[in-house]
Amino acid sequence: MKKIITLSMLFMATALFAQEETPEPKFTFSGSVDAYYRANFTSPNDENAQAPGTSFANLPGFALGMANVIASYEGEKVGFVADLVFGPRGTDAIFASPMYSATGDIVNQLYAYWNVSESVKLTMGNFNTFLGYEVISPTANFNYSTSYLFSYGPFSHTGLKADFTLSEDFSLMLGVMNDTDLTEFNPTGDYAFGAQLGFKGQFLNVLVDPSFTEVDFTGGFDVTDSFFLGINAAHLSYEDNAGGFTGGALYPQLALSDTFTLGLRAEYFDQEVNPDFDPIGTGMDSSVFATTLTASFAIDNLTIKPEIRLDSASDDAFLDNDLAGTKSLSSFVLAAIYSF
Repeated sequence: MKKIITLSMLFMATALFAQEETPEPKFTFSGSVDAYYRANFTSPNDENAQAPGTSFANLPGFALGMANVIASYEGEKVGFVADLVFGPRGTDAIFASPMYSATGDIVNQLYAYWNVSESVKLTMGNFNTFLGYEVISPTANFNYSTSYLFSYGPFSHTGLKADFTLSEDFSLMLGVMNDTDLTEFNPTGDYAFGAQLGFKGQFLNVLVDPSFTEVDFTGGFDVTDSFFLGINAAHLSYEDNAGGFTGGALYPQLALSDTFTLGLRAEYFDQEVNPDFDPIGTGMDSSVFATTLTASFAIDNLTIKPEIRLDSASDDAFLDNDLAGTKSLSSFVLAAIYSF
């Protein structure tokens, strides 16, 4: 009888240990909701309202951002992410859809992945770009308005990518994808190729698309416990000398308390003449320097972000209050972002 009891206890202990060692599959439901108010200091705020030539936060008065709903499943080996967006910010992010599906314009990301080993992960589907410092979701950016570099680089890709953990410090990503931002299917028969080399939180990215090539550096450093400096620089060139852009941005951020942080984005963006690519809105060989000062107040899951932005172009890219051309535009944004 003692032997039977001992064996039973050993069996139960082994079963409990096995349960502890094997993680349970995890399904999560998360997302965010954001809205904002925008006003110009040096330009009209009516039907003639001006805005910087960047994505998001460009609508006058009280305006909607988006509702972002993310469902994900994380198993021991496999998983998926379904990332849906509703509202103006989402519409801008999925600007090339719908291509086929009537609901293609609400799919921000939709992919499945397989952890082949501890050091190799394969992902297939539609995923946000690996280039650049900023992202589509307002919860992952410090500044609420976005940069020229982000707005005129890629937003999303559809394809197959492989992530490799080379060592504790080094990582590598290789991918083959449809033409940039053609997310639902491939209408051209051409493919883009991407690569990312990471080292201790610094990333060198390359995207070779049939019509352009972009090289991008994204990184950042914790200068002190309360001071962080982010960095982004990129160069994009179209085939046959058809234009492109070069730019760089610095993101110093100072945490003054657990709930209050100040951050600055200082960006220089220079475009080359291209009739189909005119981000600054002048139709000329223009450049712009944009400075954005943002404060971030956290109240539980709600973040309030007042922001002052000054864009200064090399040409008359904006309108003043008299509807005359001017090189500068100053504006104010107040954003509310709730994450769950």
